[in-house]
Amino acid sequence: MLDWTTAMFLLVGGLLAVMGIGLPVAFAFFLINLIGVYFIMGGDRGIDQMISNVTVAVSNYSLAPIPLFLMMGTLFFYSGLARRVLDAIDVLIGRLPARLSYLTLVSGTVFAALSGSSTANTGMLGSLMVPEMSRRGYKRHMSLGPILGSGGLAVIIPPSGLAVLLGSLARIDIGALLIAGLVPGIILATLYGLLIWGQTKIDPMAAPTYEVETMPLSGRLWILTRDVLPMTLIVAAVVGTILIGFATPTESGAMGVIAVLVLALCFRALSWKAIATTLTETARVSGMIFLLITASSTFAQLLAFSGASSGLVGWATGFEMGPVEMLVMISVVMILLGMFMDPVSIMLITLPVLIPISQTMGYDPVWFGLIILLLLEVSFTTPPFGLLLFVMQGVAPPGTRLGEVAMAALPYIACAFLLIALLVIFPGLATWLPNYI
Repeated sequence: MLDWTTAMFLLVGGLLAVMGIGLPVAFAFFLINLIGVYFIMGGDRGIDQMISNVTVAVSNYSLAPIPLFLMMGTLFFYSGLARRVLDAIDVLIGRLPARLSYLTLVSGTVFAALSGSSTANTGMLGSLMVPEMSRRGYKRHMSLGPILGSGGLAVIIPPSGLAVLLGSLARIDIGALLIAGLVPGIILATLYGLLIWGQTKIDPMAAPTYEVETMPLSGRLWILTRDVLPMTLIVAAVVGTILIGFATPTESGAMGVIAVLVLALCFRALSWKAIATTLTETARVSGMIFLLITASSTFAQLLAFSGASSGLVGWATGFEMGPVEMLVMISVVMILLGMFMDPVSIMLITLPVLIPISQTMGYDPVWFGLIILLLLEVSFTTPPFGLLLFVMQGVAPPGTRLGEVAMAALPYIACAFLLIALLVIFPGLATWLPNYI
């Protein structure tokens, strides 16, 4: 029997090494799992256990919201409803200093509540807003930063596919975890708005003002009624039905898809091309996620069977750290991993170890799950391999350097850490609404 430190080094170190040579994450997991179950769990019996895990892992009912949320968000973007909302908010926001930065923030927050996709939000806002802001003379941090910040909001504002995945893997109440992100998400968006205001005060020329055609109040009200208010049907279908206890997360996901379909039909925005693209993207991303879940379930069993999980928990809790110190240590590990890995991979690798530690520390599971989501949001924009950094660079004007994108993201990362500090001081910000419901 291997010592737990040896088992941990071979399993986690082997996984990171295989990822480092460029093997896709899912195949890296399967390769290490195959070797691990054969030598640690007993040859053919271990292989049989690995095969049986496939059915058990993906037949979990709590995973059903993931493809539904993906379908809802993808159809929302490809049908053109997202562009309609963006154009409406552009008219409603009026003439403000740094108005395009605020427009990006407000639109990104709304899209986070309507789609649940960070990469889609960042890609769309980046392709639409950055060229216009560059033409208006906005500095890089005022154009790129709000997009990166608001794009990450989709990680915690419901509906969040990452929250569903986390809840399923960590055995946290998914409905409670989704609702827990609502108030902190609004607080984080407010912090982003204050950041933009402060940056404008420090350097007014970072976001030059320009003349905007004024529209009478009646015209604004008509645009608000026609293009924005109907979209609240999606929020009501997804978040509202969970809040009032009418639907489970799975049922709310289905209702969200129906709501987007109804709105697309009403606005005559539904096309066969949009439907085909939506189904293709949903199937592709869902298949990838389920493949990763299958692989990670066996990896978690390997860590438990070899004694690596219990050994690491015993080692970590042996330092006599308090709950806050342990949370700082967890945050440092997550940030370091975020520099080199995508959020899903981080989650799959760390949860088998972090959840036992959180239970030993006595953390509230919903509160701890939200902290993990915020750390994953930070990992989206941490250099050198933050996923949103590459998405942003891909849609930004030619000549935009990755360093510029990363520097623009830093103040928004600081806001996320400020929110984590607020949640540590006032945990009720995360737990009040789920407990009340």
